[in-house]
Amino acid sequence: MIKFFQWIYTLYSGLLFILLMLVFGLFIVVPLLISDRGDKISFVFIRLWAGIWAALSGIRFEVYGLEHIAKITSYIYIFNHRSFIDAPMIPLCIPQKVRAIGKKELSKIPVFGTIVGKLAVWVDRGDTESRRLSVERLIVFLKKGISIVVAPEGTRNDTKETLLPFQKGAFRLSIETRIPVLPMAVIGADKIMKRGSLLLSPGKVRIYFSQAMSPPIQSETAASEFCEKVRNRVEAMILTNE
Repeated sequence: MIKFFQWIYTLYSGLLFILLMLVFGLFIVVPLLISDRGDKISFVFIRLWAGIWAALSGIRFEVYGLEHIAKITSYIYIFNHRSFIDAPMIPLCIPQKVRAIGKKELSKIPVFGTIVGKLAVWVDRGDTESRRLSVERLIVFLKKGISIVVAPEGTRNDTKETLLPFQKGAFRLSIETRIPVLPMAVIGADKIMKRGSLLLSPGKVRIYFSQAMSPPIQSETAASEFCEKVRNRVEAMILTNE
């Protein structure tokens, strides 16, 4: 019986998500088609979309550590990825314009792929050329002062481990551009959408921001060492606040 009501809730939340996407979609896309600066307007409506959906779905976000974010500074945000609920968390909790890396498969979803694609960098992780082009696009955004968001685990963590191994791409990018990394810990998202299930449950997600970490001087081992240092920070944040 509990699972029956959970299916009803998931269906309601999914339809609500689609309805709000259709309502706000044009207001997100059109400003970006008119001007690059239109992303300020677009993010207002993205936050409305995500915020209304979360509120009406009974999903709450609590954010800690916003004092570590200087709004005039661009960052490479690094977070642990355990649930699809991470997607609406990004615009709601980060008080800046951002661009996020997304799996190319998501770009094929009708309407959603078009809307989100204006503010995401799609990448085929199995294609070397696709990864190279995505890095070039990210560098362009960083040079414009726009922060980016990366889940360095590379995929959703469906294991019992706190974190999967981190890929080094984001840390090489930080070292190359001299943009600081800002670690994030997302806790509770996997309870709203559990591993191996598409069913949703109402609940609370807590997001913790840490102090930004400046990249080291470039060397043969810098990316690996910086990657491990950031991973240790994120892991400590999760274990401390769980």
